Amino acid sequence: MLLRPARSDDFDSIQKVEIASFSTLQKAGAIDGTPSSSTTAQLQHYLDHALLYVACGPTGATVGFCGGYVAGRFLHVGEMDVLPGFQRRGLGRRLLTILLDEARARMLDGATLTTDRFAPFNAPFYATFGFRVLEGNHLPERLRKILDAEIESGLDRTRRVGMALRF
Repeated sequence: MLLRPARSDDFDSIQKVEIASFSTLQKAGAIDGTPSSSTTAQLQHYLDHALLYVACGPTGATVGFCGGYVAGRFLHVGEMDVLPGFQRRGLGRRLLTILLDEARARMLDGATLTTDRFAPFNAPFYATFGFRVLEGNHLPERLRKILDAEIESGLDRTRRVGMALRF
């Protein structure tokens, strides 16, 4: 699999990967409702920060992606998805490693994200990188606002969690 920086002409295929990955999250109970994807503006924001990468399969088609942005002294991982047929092959791990390595190269203090608390390929997966759950007074206002927006969009408050990794 080839991993490379994304371009704006990848946005359509990235959004298709995200929609296709919805079923995996739905089966794990992490989300329900109508499948949706990152907006073009969100993807452009990741691209503007040079923190959007795609994984390409044998035919060159996009099979996964990971995107984020710099927030203060932290990388914020905004979204990561892999097509169901390509999951459990280490692509998510490789994509996240690229973003974390880039954050370290930029001498950031660490990384943050929000995710599902219970799905094994979410919070438990990120914990293998050293991310830890932040709750209560340890949850920065920036992450609290992101979580509040996720809840407002229909995600289950009991399942959502903020996580951080310090370098």
